[in-house]
Amino acid sequence: MDTLTDTLTLADGRTLEHLTGGDPDGFPWLYHSGSPSAAVAYAPVDEAARRAGLRLITFSRAGYGGSSPRRPEQGPPRMADDVADAVELLEHLGVDELVTLGWSGGGPRALATAALLPGRCRAAATLAGVAPHDGAGLDWSAGMAPENVAEYTAAAAGPEAYAAYLEREFLPVLQASPADLTEAMGGLLTPVDQAALDDTYAEWLAETFRRAGAQGVVGVRDDGLACVAPWGFDLASITVPVAVWQGREDAMVPYSHGAWLAEHVPGARAHLFDDEGHLSLVARLDEVLADLTGLAGLR
Repeated sequence: MDTLTDTLTLADGRTLEHLTGGDPDGFPWLYHSGSPSAAVAYAPVDEAARRAGLRLITFSRAGYGGSSPRRPEQGPPRMADDVADAVELLEHLGVDELVTLGWSGGGPRALATAALLPGRCRAAATLAGVAPHDGAGLDWSAGMAPENVAEYTAAAAGPEAYAAYLEREFLPVLQASPADLTEAMGGLLTPVDQAALDDTYAEWLAETFRRAGAQGVVGVRDDGLACVAPWGFDLASITVPVAVWQGREDAMVPYSHGAWLAEHVPGARAHLFDDEGHLSLVARLDEVLADLTGLAGLR
């Protein structure tokens, strides 16, 4: 695995931690990671990128890992803000065109990339990605594990209440060892996801959680606040091809979120499974990337 982690100074003076890997001569793939997460190398993802002929580009969102938090004067967190950071990174790396994929909380960022960068983004995919909190006709928390319901209820109560909740309830998850991760995640793991969480997967997940909490809960807080607020872009404006991947055995982001996105993202190609969960879907990454590159007209 040949990956490189580096730091970019953004125009506003903040730092952005980023990671590149995959095929260095491949077509750029902007990967938006889940919530919480940071730019931590993971061999199965890097190898999948190489097999697909893609150059992997990802970054730690504001407040995660080595990326500076957003300043209060920059306003409340929005999904669209991460696309602005991504654009500076893409310019730094000399990237003109790309495909994008977002997993879990990264899903809305992939959709934002498709909506806001139609001239650069050839195709997008959301993998177990959340739907808008105010999605018409969507019971947003139905089917979520109690842990997630409690967390996003706290997020909806505002920054102070949410930060206090995270300090009290969520730090143990960020600090869990690989061996303790299943217990720490509790009801968030369905049986199919527990089965998918082998030692290698657990080691990476524990490391990305630990890096996500390198600055405390500020990154998690802003991620959660963005999730329950307006996203800052219009889903209906998306004109590039989009694929939606979702499993019914998902207690973190319920199946109804994927079904809702498949119905409301213009022209979306739906991949909805009865027997996949939140973590297990990652095992389909070769299939997901093949579909994504096909949508982009790269093969």
